[in-house]
Amino acid sequence: MTFSSLFSRLRSCSKPICNNLQRTSIFQRPQIPSSSLTDPVICSRKTPSNNSWIASLIPLAFAVSAGSLALHSHSLCLTDAPLFDPNSVKIGGKDSTDYVVKGYHSEIPPQLIEELKAICQDNMTLDEDERYVHGKPQNSFHKAVNIPDVVVYPRSEEDVSKIVRSCNKHKVPIVPYGGATSIEGHTLSPNGGVCIDMTLMNRVKALHVEDMDVVVEPGIGWMELNEYLKPYGLFFPLDPGPGATIGGMCATRCSGSLAVRYGTMRDNVINLKVVLADGEVMRTASRARKSAAGYDLTRLMIGSEGTLGVITEITLRLQKLPQSSVVAMCNFPTIKDAADVAIATMHSGIQVSRVELLDEVQVRAINLANDKKLPEVPTLMFEFVGTEAYSREQTRIVQKIASQHNGSDFVFAEEPDEKKELWKIRKEALWACFAMEPNSEAMITDVCVPLSHLAELISRSKQELDASPLTCTVIAHAGDGNFHTVVLFDPTKKEQRREAERLNHFMVHTALSMEGTCTGEHGVGTGKMKYLEKELGIENLRTMKKIKVALDPNNIMNPGKLIPPHVCF
Repeated sequence: MTFSSLFSRLRSCSKPICNNLQRTSIFQRPQIPSSSLTDPVICSRKTPSNNSWIASLIPLAFAVSAGSLALHSHSLCLTDAPLFDPNSVKIGGKDSTDYVVKGYHSEIPPQLIEELKAICQDNMTLDEDERYVHGKPQNSFHKAVNIPDVVVYPRSEEDVSKIVRSCNKHKVPIVPYGGATSIEGHTLSPNGGVCIDMTLMNRVKALHVEDMDVVVEPGIGWMELNEYLKPYGLFFPLDPGPGATIGGMCATRCSGSLAVRYGTMRDNVINLKVVLADGEVMRTASRARKSAAGYDLTRLMIGSEGTLGVITEITLRLQKLPQSSVVAMCNFPTIKDAADVAIATMHSGIQVSRVELLDEVQVRAINLANDKKLPEVPTLMFEFVGTEAYSREQTRIVQKIASQHNGSDFVFAEEPDEKKELWKIRKEALWACFAMEPNSEAMITDVCVPLSHLAELISRSKQELDASPLTCTVIAHAGDGNFHTVVLFDPTKKEQRREAERLNHFMVHTALSMEGTCTGEHGVGTGKMKYLEKELGIENLRTMKKIKVALDPNNIMNPGKLIPPHVCF
């Protein structure tokens, strides 16, 4: 069977609709309600007597020593609010199931507004609609009680440094903002404050073709970057959701379908420039491909989700565009058969470029959204790259492996338009899900396990998903053990929201029992904090808290994210 006959039915893919909002410049003082929500504090500070150590543990309090307070003027629990209500609830605490992030809200000093206006000129806004868009991500399960008080659009690293220094002086929270494609609440502003939208910093600063690296600003999208690189025969291999920017990809340590061959963001960044909480600009490394000089601050910043600094420049490792590639697709009677083939392919030693798994529900969504007639069964999609002969050889080997695991209808494509259209359908899988349930919201899971456990994880999860009254689809980066589900639910019905959360809990805890992780590539944000202690241990979290306190003593950098609020040291 050839692929051309199949693609005659795949030509008309639907596209997601994007709303472009025009910025306005309104500099009136924001009207902030007198009432405010406060963060709970798991640890509070008790003033010690002269040079004496007092440690008193009670249910919601922790006393620290005078010596520690001399080193740091803030509570070692690094609470998000100067005042607190011990009866309130905050997302992210141990075993929390809340999805609304509660915070405190203080009026922004008028002096800060004037300082930001002097720095940004017309590139800032107090417009409520635009602040709402920046504070309420449309494709995230997680919400917040507040939105940013002001949105600024820096054009240079100097602008960012001045903005951060001014915010730190007034102790006003900062939330960096990129493509807004993250789904774990990374860009929420539960405490209000200043949203720093990096989209105007989108230049390619330098391209070194012979060294195969490029220096870019954080606001450039990975898709736009690859269009720029294509004439030079180069590309940047990470491919998360359309719309993601390089800065946000660094902040969340993302990856995508090509990670099985090229690694994740941490493997493809050579160095960074970062504005720290005091406004100081730091370069993390040189442009050398490897170095043993000092702490690896590049990797510290990658995945820090804006809690340690604002990324203003990135040097990326590039790859040569493959000489040839083949895209293949194969159907299976069960999802376990498909997962077994993905694992067997990796064990065969083939340097496969992509291995993507879709269950029958996801294929049904694709058919519905695009008016297609693909077989609605578990499906594997492959990409093989290299020379023309090598790509075809890999295709034949995998076809044989698939046939040994009940695979059928093995088809492949070599024409560029056909290959592009197939992967386009995969990239728009989330939008296809909404065609089945147009009024639904999506909870998207992101667990990852050692490859040998993938088939068991998917099989156990699939049994739970199929038994649920909710519509659930499976999408997996099967080559590296990363497994997603899209759980669709009616946001107006509490029982459906609880069921979605239950399914997410089940998959996360199942993955953790298999020495896996609660997030393979989406990051922590607010949504995954509650799982970190079980996965990493309290000692790990205490170490992260110490780093956070050292680099951001006023806790202005994206507060309330990544580190669970109950962690103290």
